[in-house]
Amino acid sequence: QVQLVESGGGLVQAGGSLRLSCVASESILRFATMGWYRQAPGKQRELVAGFFSGSTGNYADSVKGRFTISRDNAKNTVYLQMNSLKPEDTAVYYCNAKNSLLHVDSWGKGTLVTVSS
Repeated sequence: QVQLVESGGGLVQAGGSLRLSCVASESILRFATMGWYRQAPGKQRELVAGFFSGSTGNYADSVKGRFTISRDNAKNTVYLQMNSLKPEDTAVYYCNAKNSLLHVDSWGKGTLVTVSS
């Protein structure tokens, strides 16, 4: 299974920005989907943004216009640029890589983002 390592989380004030990184142990071109998910305390994990069989990012309505997902295939890295952060963005953010044909559905350990009001 591919290993995914997230970084870039931290404590930020509302309105601030953070950039998360997800580094994969192998080429991310192997995966049909690469995405960022988040899980807030007491809530289910939810999709934030992802690449699904294409080069265009897809976003949850709650983050559209504020978050941007990007990728650097040469570095096996997916990024999540988060701007105009809100307290409700506080969560553990996870990276996911999936390829159904290869039976791969891997998750990183997550990085904590805390947004103070």
